[in-house]
Amino acid sequence: MRVGDLFRTMGKSRLANRAARKYGLRFGASRFVAGETVSAAIEAVRRLNASGIAATLDHLGEFVAGEQEARLSADAVLRTLDAIADAGVDSNVSVKLTSLGLDVDFGTCESHMRRILERAARYRNFVRIDMEDYAHCQPAIEMYRKLGRDYDNVGIVIQAYLYRSERDVKELREVGANLRLVKGAYKETADVAYPDKKDVDANFKNLIRKQLLGGGYAAIATHDEDAVEYAKRLVREYGVSGDRFEFQMLYGIGEPLQRRLVREGYKVRVYVPYGIDWFGYFMRRLAERPANVRFVLKHLFKG
Repeated sequence: MRVGDLFRTMGKSRLANRAARKYGLRFGASRFVAGETVSAAIEAVRRLNASGIAATLDHLGEFVAGEQEARLSADAVLRTLDAIADAGVDSNVSVKLTSLGLDVDFGTCESHMRRILERAARYRNFVRIDMEDYAHCQPAIEMYRKLGRDYDNVGIVIQAYLYRSERDVKELREVGANLRLVKGAYKETADVAYPDKKDVDANFKNLIRKQLLGGGYAAIATHDEDAVEYAKRLVREYGVSGDRFEFQMLYGIGEPLQRRLVREGYKVRVYVPYGIDWFGYFMRRLAERPANVRFVLKHLFKG
């Protein structure tokens, strides 16, 4: 098993997640996760805002097994929206449907999403549905379509490593979808996802082009400077308005690029995760880049 696959497997382990909670955000995890409380997350957003960077807050929760846990997770998102409004910071929220009970009952998850969207609308805020693994892709899109008929403050994520994503972008663009475009961080089989990085990279650019030139809002989420430059060239060549796109990056990664884009006048938003269920997210960050693993090892053994 490759190191990246090992980290992804660990990230799905309930036992490992419980052990991680015991030790808290030690061993380098605090580089990628803003904290375990909403107050810690709000302080991280304040620091980003002071640098001209917007945020999206994500209350981490990937181990929901019943309706009570789903309700608690939804309540945490509501408290996050309240905290954003009370603090007056520039942030929206991102949510994972599995944390709201998607695997328990579609209707229950929908009910929680409607509570969240109503609260966000009260504050004139926005909610992004995060995309998870392939098994949850179609249910997430169905949820988005259903909610999108009643709310205009909801968007969704599309992952470039899936073969289906070009079709999804085309269909969602027809309903004016606000899309965050990412490459994808889950391990999938070759029957549903491109196995080669070069094909993922090419499809990512393809999706950026289609969304930017198709009239929909494009949140271009990447640390790949080549992809960033590609998007900038499209914007210049076709005169895409600055209110129709933004660049998004992860908390703790790519700060020099974030700052440079802000200096150049582009809108930048950083995805800021927080909460006690941080372990699965942390494992995916380690799986993505060997440099992240080196950082953690350095943190473990320094001094």
